[in-house]
Amino acid sequence: MVYSVAEIERVARIAFEAALKRRRKVTSVDKANVLETSQLWRQTVSRVALDYPEVALDHLYVDACAMHLIMTPLRFDVILTENLFGDILSDEAAAITGSLGMLPSATIGGAVGLYEPVHGSAPDIAGRGQANPFGAIASAAMMLRYTGHLEQEAEEIEEAIRVVLKAGHRTPDIGGGGTRHIAKTSEIGQLVCDAVDELADMRHDYHAV
Repeated sequence: MVYSVAEIERVARIAFEAALKRRRKVTSVDKANVLETSQLWRQTVSRVALDYPEVALDHLYVDACAMHLIMTPLRFDVILTENLFGDILSDEAAAITGSLGMLPSATIGGAVGLYEPVHGSAPDIAGRGQANPFGAIASAAMMLRYTGHLEQEAEEIEEAIRVVLKAGHRTPDIGGGGTRHIAKTSEIGQLVCDAVDELADMRHDYHAV
């Protein structure tokens, strides 16, 4: 848990820039009542926040954040935290969505962006068609948004995912009482592709009117 001021500033600025495009709120998560690294973290983040007066900043201890993430997840917009806490909280957030397979992720701010679903490779179910592809597909949307700066295309992929889910299609890890169809990995992928095509056609027809 070694952090330099420069590294904290770099990550903090990425969080504040992301918040400017969202609901303009950053929650910085640390353990400043115990850890010296967190004390440096809180001081540095507070100073960077002065450069973003349009963004509201609040601080939470990581244990309090873990509770609020379960109790009141809608209170959060952008969570800014260090690697260890982020690793734990991101898995907790996955429980809210129903499965690790639902969450995309991005490592951005350096020379190269890396996009991947939060979950691991799950070799125990390889080749069975049971893997949840939603997180991987949503990671592609994040790539279009943050590296390609293609906001509309990213939104269409995310909307296509919502369309497929609302229609009741599920992989086994998120199957439930409202499920109409337990689908294989390739089926879900094709359903999302079809939904993207339909949304693109609708957009084309709208512009043609």
